[in-house]
Amino acid sequence: MPEHTAAADFAALLRELKDRSGLSYGVLAKRLHMSTSTLHRYCNGDAVPADYAPVERLARLCKAHPEELVELHRRWVLADAVRGRKGAAAAETPPEEADSGTGPGQAASEAAPPAEAASAGAPPAAPADADTGAGPAPARRRTRTAVLAGIAVAAVAAGVALAVGLPGGGSDGDGDGGRHRPVGAAGVTAEGTAPASSSPPSAAASPSSPAKDKGPARTPAGSAPAGAPSGEGQKSGVPVTVRAEPYAWESPCSQRYLADKPASEMKPPPLEEGAAAWVAAHGAVSSGQQYLRLTVQGTGPETVVVDGLTVRVAGKRAPLAWNDYAMAYPGVGCGGGVQTRAFAVSLDSARPSLTPEPGNEDFPFKVSESDPEVYYLTASVSAYDVDWYLELKWSSGDRSGTLTVDDEGRPFRTSGNKGRPAYEFPIGGDGWVPEGTTKLE
Repeated sequence: MPEHTAAADFAALLRELKDRSGLSYGVLAKRLHMSTSTLHRYCNGDAVPADYAPVERLARLCKAHPEELVELHRRWVLADAVRGRKGAAAAETPPEEADSGTGPGQAASEAAPPAEAASAGAPPAAPADADTGAGPAPARRRTRTAVLAGIAVAAVAAGVALAVGLPGGGSDGDGDGGRHRPVGAAGVTAEGTAPASSSPPSAAASPSSPAKDKGPARTPAGSAPAGAPSGEGQKSGVPVTVRAEPYAWESPCSQRYLADKPASEMKPPPLEEGAAAWVAAHGAVSSGQQYLRLTVQGTGPETVVVDGLTVRVAGKRAPLAWNDYAMAYPGVGCGGGVQTRAFAVSLDSARPSLTPEPGNEDFPFKVSESDPEVYYLTASVSAYDVDWYLELKWSSGDRSGTLTVDDEGRPFRTSGNKGRPAYEFPIGGDGWVPEGTTKLE
């Protein structure tokens, strides 16, 4: 989909919700903790938010219906994917164009070692030449610049290959691929489909993952693609991508985390977009339930059938004897409701399985590059500390396969919290206090 179309469609729905709310840009921006000019850019189509969380908060403030929330997320996915492809294309600008108007003054940057160019994540920028009358650089110098640029682009591509996300990835800045894989974000592994996707999840583990043990590393289980002629899967790759957000919030009131730290050492509750970093900083674990948002999108125009999601348990233990921290500030109202494509699973069951929430359809569903699907999973537990992951089965024509979805190469982890000391953070307070002791005025 063309960039202007995807961004314009996304912005059009944002403006519709904003205008219907009757609230001014200033009022909405203040409630969303962003500048008025930034909100203007989002609603005018001049920029696409790097994270979906502020978009969802804006939609809820404007009292969007569940169907509108789903459609808004779909449009953001498409606009964000196109923006990512634009960022990747900019990183591959031919050196001849980047060096236009330069001369001998660029020799210093060309002398930089390849390792420095690769670590920068982009071809080295050539400084402007003070002598505007200088002729074009010698062919040998252009060739060397092109080689260095190629090395840098190859290094970026190798890094992106470790993560499976939306097509186009992107680099730092507006096209930041990292926004799709924050600290604690999910990893996706394809079983026996394409070489680029067949690395074990442990290879994609973030170096800044929580220091505390999140469960044993594993080799993911899953089925190889079936029904495809020999070698076809390797040539065409996996026709579907999955982006999992394991620290999404259905609402702040329902979200809690267990942490093996006293209240005096805990930071205040984060906003939703900061939850993954907060969890990593405290070595925290989802408490009582975990809410996952899965975005499934085809990599091309062909239709891919999502046949189902299977819950796999990697381990069960007694619930963690840690403190329980509530993310909601006392006295703050919480909204929310059942999303379209919503599922629930009890991890206490001997064989946990997903069931559609009331009023929701069950698998299979169809996706393509222009028609992604978003699934909301609520995993609840009370009697155990559970390591678990998901297997997504897909099929397209005569090809099929399985994607393993987990948390940076390790299982998701959710623990019961019954009887654990619980804490809350009062509005205007300077620390955590035992839950239920806050007096509301």
